[in-house]
Amino acid sequence: MTDCAGWIVRSAAGRDKGTLLCVVGVEEQEPHRLLVADGKRRRSAAPKAKKRGHVDIVCPGTFRHPVIRKLQDGIPVSDRELRRALAAFRDQGGNDTWQKVI
Repeated sequence: MTDCAGWIVRSAAGRDKGTLLCVVGVEEQEPHRLLVADGKRRRSAAPKAKKRGHVDIVCPGTFRHPVIRKLQDGIPVSDRELRRALAAFRDQGGNDTWQKVI
């Protein structure tokens, strides 16, 4: 599986269905499980593990934001930075104009 850190995804299953999340890593034991966080309900220090099929990719790492770049470089980010990056993505229009990427 390719490096997914920095992807912006929408939860497609579970209690958090419809929530915009950011991929902060991939589980080492099971590479098909993404570690996602939003900085509010799910902190970056304790990300949620979600199966790849339970999320819809909204932006596969093409959103240019300093926080996303830090995640792609493997640098840990704070919850505040994560919330600001997701808010900037929503303000850009990414929340309404997304399509599922296969």
